[in-house]
Amino acid sequence: MATEQSTVATRSGINETWLASSREDILEPELVIVDPHHHLWDFARHRYLLHDLLADTGSGHNIAQTVFIECTACYRADGPPALRPVGETEFVNGIAAMTASGAYGPIRVAAGIVGLADLTLGAAVEEVLAAHVTAGGGRFRGIRHAAGWQDKTPDVHNSHTNPPPHLYRDHAKFREGFAVLGKMGLTFDAWLYHPQLPDLIDLARAFPQQPIVLDHVGGPLGLGWYADKRQEIFAQWRIHIRELGQSPNVFVKLGGIGMRINGFNFHKRERPPSSEELAAAWRPYVETCIEAFGAKRCMFESNFPVDKISGSYATYWNAFKRLAAGASDSEKAALFRETARQFYRLPSQ
Repeated sequence: MATEQSTVATRSGINETWLASSREDILEPELVIVDPHHHLWDFARHRYLLHDLLADTGSGHNIAQTVFIECTACYRADGPPALRPVGETEFVNGIAAMTASGAYGPIRVAAGIVGLADLTLGAAVEEVLAAHVTAGGGRFRGIRHAAGWQDKTPDVHNSHTNPPPHLYRDHAKFREGFAVLGKMGLTFDAWLYHPQLPDLIDLARAFPQQPIVLDHVGGPLGLGWYADKRQEIFAQWRIHIRELGQSPNVFVKLGGIGMRINGFNFHKRERPPSSEELAAAWRPYVETCIEAFGAKRCMFESNFPVDKISGSYATYWNAFKRLAAGASDSEKAALFRETARQFYRLPSQ
């Protein structure tokens, strides 16, 4: 079994042995945290299920609740194609029910569930959304319809939704479907790469009452063609983030920048980066977002297991705590739990 797990981890890019070679004391272990962005899946190349997540969340930080974000896991094999993503919500709601029993400790995994519905169906997407709501057993909160697209380098793949270049801005059927979210009181997670930030700005202004959260600080790319343009890209990204922050219906997740596509190359080091090193690399992005949105519209996220390629769960949250070291108690409460609870309407604990 150990050999099989090691092989799977290598295929996924996650090296558990490498991660375990560096350990830190947990900073502020009593601080209550809601992790508003993680995945669960059982793919041929990698498995990340409840016991894997619990091993990470149980590494020392006080994780009270989590929010699951769609990742194409356990879609239905049969039935209408538009409804097949509802299988993911069914799968995750079962895991959520397991932890709601208390048998796995005080954590409530997937207290909120974000699925996928194809908004390019237009008004017809309402049937899919209603099926998600039913399948979620009171936990379904909204959808993510990714729009990541670029044509500069093969090192960065477009989103699994196979979007056109300007999905959020130019696709009339997408906007027709997007309007249904507001009708049903659902949230929207926006995942894109930094060149699409102007599209999200336009979308947020067109739907000022729709709650939107920008995933992964807006996807600044740093791989392939983008690798030697970090300062130029950062300057452009900062302008767009400040403009997006002017829309009060938009929130932002602080994290998700330990992926390969961000180009920091932490995974290529002989030893994993420390929380000090992670905080130093991410500080310009995190501080820009907090300045633009305010703590009450920002939430730290793990993006596990995707970001696990660059560091352990314990080290990540230590890095986030270092980044928030100068914040007031109320600001910390917002950054680490209350913003997520408000946006996803999670029950208080």
